[in-house]
Amino acid sequence: MPQIDLNSDVGESFGSYTLGDDAAIFRSVSSANVACGFHGGDPSIIAQTCRDAVAAGVTVGAHVSYRDLVGFGRRFLDCSPTELADDVLYQIGGLEAMARSSGTAVRYVKPHGALYNTIVHHTAHARAVVDAVTAFNPELPLLLLPGSVAAGIAADQGLRVVTEAFADRAYTPAGTLVSRREAGAVLEDEAEVARRMVRLATEGTLTAVDGTDLRMEAASICVHSDTPGAVAMAAAVRAGLEDAGIRIGAFV
Repeated sequence: MPQIDLNSDVGESFGSYTLGDDAAIFRSVSSANVACGFHGGDPSIIAQTCRDAVAAGVTVGAHVSYRDLVGFGRRFLDCSPTELADDVLYQIGGLEAMARSSGTAVRYVKPHGALYNTIVHHTAHARAVVDAVTAFNPELPLLLLPGSVAAGIAADQGLRVVTEAFADRAYTPAGTLVSRREAGAVLEDEAEVARRMVRLATEGTLTAVDGTDLRMEAASICVHSDTPGAVAMAAAVRAGLEDAGIRIGAFV
């Protein structure tokens, strides 16, 4: 039976502020991109998220970002590659401590927000992320956008690259994500999103905002936990894939 991973960004609440329903999302996904404190999450929330992931049988990955808590990691930071590599390494290490105390470990790394989008084309920052992952554990896969500069650098450095698609985001004809500043960037119709993801998994095709079809190979699908109706959307995507004969399972 064909298999695909479903991942979601979790652990992004902070102090008294709650973002997303992680426990409910865990009923649908197979991998958890756990915030590491630089865009969301605090130590107690990160630790509880790891415990909840273990209880749900969900794989834990490090969701690393620019050091931008105020902007939720959605702003580019013009930091040096050395500083960025140190920040990424620090985040992975912090999550690893929490994961180990919960009976699991960091199994992969996925950049968040502006960092994810920047390393699609920014060579210096892409290399910094790859260097940080390599320094921590060269066996860790990197979850990245297909065709990104980071994916090429990671592959050249011997890291495993896992490509992903976003269930709840619109795509440009170039295969990149439509900016959240633009209308229609976030998709909220769960039935339509589920149909798109079944087509992606079975045909390797997604429709861009201009109506053109994009060829896209993805081993993982992301459903953001803070999208309106995220819990129902994740459940709909999972049900649609399983109805199409596709098994949901982590890529590690």
